[in-house]
Amino acid sequence: MELPTTSDFRQIVLDDVPLIDVRAPVEFESGAFPNAVNLPLMNNQERRLVGICYKEKGNAEAVKLGHELVSGNVKSERIAAWTEQLERRPDSRLYCFRGGMRSQISQQWIAEETGLIIPRLKGGYKAFRNDLLNHLDPDTLSSTPVILGGRTGTGKTILLQALENKIDLEAIANHRGSSFGRFTTPQPTPIDFENSLAWAFIKHAAAGHRHMVLEDEGRNVGDRYLPTPLAEHFRQADLVILERPLEERIEITFDEYITGSQADYQAVHGDEKGLHEWLAYMDSCIDRIRKRLGGLRHKEIKQLLHSGRHREWIERLLREYYDPMYDYQIENKKSTLVFQGNATEVLEYLKALP
Repeated sequence: MELPTTSDFRQIVLDDVPLIDVRAPVEFESGAFPNAVNLPLMNNQERRLVGICYKEKGNAEAVKLGHELVSGNVKSERIAAWTEQLERRPDSRLYCFRGGMRSQISQQWIAEETGLIIPRLKGGYKAFRNDLLNHLDPDTLSSTPVILGGRTGTGKTILLQALENKIDLEAIANHRGSSFGRFTTPQPTPIDFENSLAWAFIKHAAAGHRHMVLEDEGRNVGDRYLPTPLAEHFRQADLVILERPLEERIEITFDEYITGSQADYQAVHGDEKGLHEWLAYMDSCIDRIRKRLGGLRHKEIKQLLHSGRHREWIERLLREYYDPMYDYQIENKKSTLVFQGNATEVLEYLKALP
């Protein structure tokens, strides 16, 4: 029986179709797709042994060894895992690296054992990944980017959430985009970041938006980097600047990096250990910018941190570190400043864009 394939990658994105990745865990961990779950045909060790056999004895012997390793109870367990996923999400699709033997075997075993016919991705992970990468080419973007800028603490991320035509780079990168921006959960792998970004672009285009509003992140968000042509494209986009008084910026920064961040650490580590881990992390963040702060200022800010005088060290960092850096960056931008104002004014301007 000829089992079905699909290459309608766009519809998979738009419908958030669940995916079963039958590659080995080591492959999945290096990069996969949103909505994918790793239910491998072979585990890492089995894949390694089959690879060695392939190099030493050729394809036929490698295939034979693969069937020997994944047989009996092991085979039954793998089929049971796929079946359980399909019972939850019968609209799932499956894939291996190139859409070849591993996904075909998985697809066949599922059909033989359960009678369920599940399509596999034609060309597998590689074909879908290449398709997503094409959507990161600036020439494929159907909307005009508009960059939302402003000094640290003006609440750009908060304002962004009120817009339907946004692309939230910080959410996709799982990072707040500053020296203190790491969350308790790690950033996605570079491949996962690119895949999720392309995923967002496809949905944005399908919604028919004529403008794409992004926060002013520059080339990178934490340790995740935009492709160079895309970063340059955004760097030349029109700029809208959000303004807010220093006192309000201090409170916004306090809410996010003190109140909110402490709560995140406590949720992961418990109340007492969470505060200890949070303080250690803040220490490390301040240490990373020591050269730019200078020895004396670095020491003073750390003393304010450890004495709990958080608004004081936040104000000093905003005035003496972030604001001068922002002023320098604004002077060297290629963007055209098209509007600036307070939160209400900026939101009205961005919502009124055609």
